[in-house]
Amino acid sequence: MDSGLITLFLPIALAIVMAGLGLELTIKDFARVSKHPKAVLIALFCQLILLVGIAFLICKILALPPLLAVGLMLLAASPGGSTANLFSYLYKGDIALNITLTAINALIAAVFLPIIVNFSILHFMHEGQQVGLQFAKVLQVFAIILVPVCIGMLIRHYAPHAAEKLNRPVRIFAVVFLLIIILGAIIKERNNLIEYIGQIGFATALFCAISLCIGYFVPRLFGISSYQARACAFEIGIHNSTLAMTIALTIMASTTIAMPAAVYSIFMYIFATIFGMLITRFGTQEVIEA
Repeated sequence: MDSGLITLFLPIALAIVMAGLGLELTIKDFARVSKHPKAVLIALFCQLILLVGIAFLICKILALPPLLAVGLMLLAASPGGSTANLFSYLYKGDIALNITLTAINALIAAVFLPIIVNFSILHFMHEGQQVGLQFAKVLQVFAIILVPVCIGMLIRHYAPHAAEKLNRPVRIFAVVFLLIIILGAIIKERNNLIEYIGQIGFATALFCAISLCIGYFVPRLFGISSYQARACAFEIGIHNSTLAMTIALTIMASTTIAMPAAVYSIFMYIFATIFGMLITRFGTQEVIEA
C-alpha cells in the first residue's frame, strides 16, 4: 500500500466511518447511563480493565514479537465497533444499551487508547525499535476519534432526515473500507503473512473468544439480565479493528502493528455469529425495558 495513499486516504476514510458512528448517536444516548448505571459500569470495567489485562497476559504467555504485541494491545484498547449494534439486534440484545456504550467508549477511547499504546511501546519494544506515540500523535488519535463522531451527531441533531439517508451508505462504506485496508495490509506483508498468522492467529482467535465470553458472563455474574448481557458481549467482543488498523498504518506507520487487527477481523464476525447462536439457543430470554 502506497505511503501517500495511507497518509491521505485512510484518515479521511476513517473520518467518514467515525462520522457514520456519530449519525447513530444523540445526547440522550449519553444521558441514558443513569437509567442502567450498573450494566454500563460493569461493561466498561470489562472492556477497559479486564480485556486489556487479558491481552497483556496473552502477549506475555505466547511471547509475541514486540510489534505484534503492541498491535494486540492497540486492538484491545480500541472501542467497540458499530457492528455490535447489528449483532445485538440479530441476537435479541439491548440495542439502546449498545448505543449508550458506543457513545461512552468513543469518548473514553480518545484518552485511554494512547495511554495503553504508549505503555505497550515502553514495555514490549527494545532499544532502537521505538514506534512513538508522542503528544502530537496523541492529539491525532483524539481528533480522528472524536471530531468526526461529533460532526455525525451534529448532522443527526440538525438534519435528521439527511442522517437517515446517509446511514446505510456509510455503513456499506465502512465494510468496504475495512476490507480494503485488510487487503492492503496483507498484500504489503504477503511475504511474512504465513509467519504472522502463525505468530498472531491463535492469539487473536483466543482474544476474540475471551472478549465475547467476558462480555456476557461477567455481567451475568453481577445479576445483569441476559438481554443486557448480550448487548455487553457484542459491544466488548466486537472491537473497532478499522480504527486500530488505521492508527497502526498512519499514525504509527507500521504494517506489522496492524496485523493483529487484520487477522482479528477475520475471526471477529465468525465468532460473534457462533456466540450469538449459542446464547440464543441456550441462554435465558428475559427482557427488561430499555
